[in-house]
Amino acid sequence: MKIAITSKGDSLDSEMDPRFGRCAYFVIVDTDGESVIKAISNDAATAGGGAGIQAAQTVIDEDVEAVISGNFGPRAFDALYSGGIKIYTVKAETVKEALDSFNQGNVELIKTASAAAHAGLKRI
Repeated sequence: MKIAITSKGDSLDSEMDPRFGRCAYFVIVDTDGESVIKAISNDAATAGGGAGIQAAQTVIDEDVEAVISGNFGPRAFDALYSGGIKIYTVKAETVKEALDSFNQGNVELIKTASAAAHAGLKRI
């Protein structure tokens, strides 16, 4: 199965980013071989608005079947759900830990947004 995991870096050893729309990278992995297919820089991370929708479109374009992150805002959730992507949440330190949790069935399939709109923005 091809899934995307939000990350602060571009490898399995990278720290998992708990934000979907504003994560630094999407690490695309094959759950069967537990290998990285590719890492994609999230251009939406610095967007002034609409980051969740732009990020969702990025992973939809990669033909992933599922996404794992810590939190999903309402617009990102709606876009992913409409795109037929399964949406999972997990608390993990690294991308590898998130992948292991997925493979062990220790992730939560969510049916609604888990964060408020604009929750991933850093406040000054």
